[in-house]
Amino acid sequence: MKILVVGGTGYIGSVCAELLLDEGHSVSIFDNLSEGHRAAIDSRAEFFEGDLQDRQSIEKALARQKPDAVMHFAANALVGESMQNPSKYFRNNIANGLNLLDAMLGAGVGKIVFSSTCAIFGPPERVPIDETTPKQPINPYGESKLGFEKILRWYDEIHGLRFIALRYFNAAGASTKFGEDHSVETHLIPNVLKVALGEKPAVEIFGTDYETPDGTCIRDYIHIIDLARAHILALTSNKSDFYNLGTGGGASVREVIDSCRKITGRKIDIVEKPRRPGDPPRLIASSEKIKRELGWKPQFQSLDAIIESAWKWHQKFPRGYGD
Repeated sequence: MKILVVGGTGYIGSVCAELLLDEGHSVSIFDNLSEGHRAAIDSRAEFFEGDLQDRQSIEKALARQKPDAVMHFAANALVGESMQNPSKYFRNNIANGLNLLDAMLGAGVGKIVFSSTCAIFGPPERVPIDETTPKQPINPYGESKLGFEKILRWYDEIHGLRFIALRYFNAAGASTKFGEDHSVETHLIPNVLKVALGEKPAVEIFGTDYETPDGTCIRDYIHIIDLARAHILALTSNKSDFYNLGTGGGASVREVIDSCRKITGRKIDIVEKPRRPGDPPRLIASSEKIKRELGWKPQFQSLDAIIESAWKWHQKFPRGYGD
């Protein structure tokens, strides 16, 4: 298939492009490089530098490649920033996404795989979180993703645009080529590994008095390779649908830090801080639906395997992509 990966120079998009190419697909990448990296572009892919707010630039990319489907990763994704600047999140994650959908209709491209988030659910009423869990986002980031999911449903009903929306929390790990390098790093595992690399003095733990076995928050970590394989499987679906993605397990903040200490063999100091507002004690996703309907089988179920792959990449690229 010919696939246009929108936001393909970022963490998840770059690994998805790599796996698509490994499987023999023809891949083009569209990105404005505001959050991604030129060094994260697979040399086998064609690259279009452009911005979704410029409708003509995405129309040109679609006309040039004539893809069979689009994978859409281009979004702002910092929860804290969305609480300070909601306009940025609604403009980029919804309005610019509409430019993509309308350009796809104009080009006759009838399928999209959308990178959504479990942040659409807010603090869940129960765990693990399945697709029937009530959706009550508590920040503009989650609200913007939920809004775009609703738009996708209407574009399917009115225009016949097929979609798969994949919702996940904590992508982690790395491929041999591409890994996690954000300009503002909020994710736990890379921040812990930065301490192991000597780039930070200590890792902060926000809240040690939660109702969990060790008092720290529990989150569901999914290997970036397994995540990418789910996106590729989504291309085979002939219907529109929503799927949650996770390992079905979960690891606490302290367990992540302990695993990083074991994998790296290095001292990792911690600083305990008060809870952050809005942090639920447990966030664990159920993936039973995508396993049952699309045959998804995650290969990296252990936290150690996820962290080991991330550590190898960070050792190889201690300052990330360097751009």
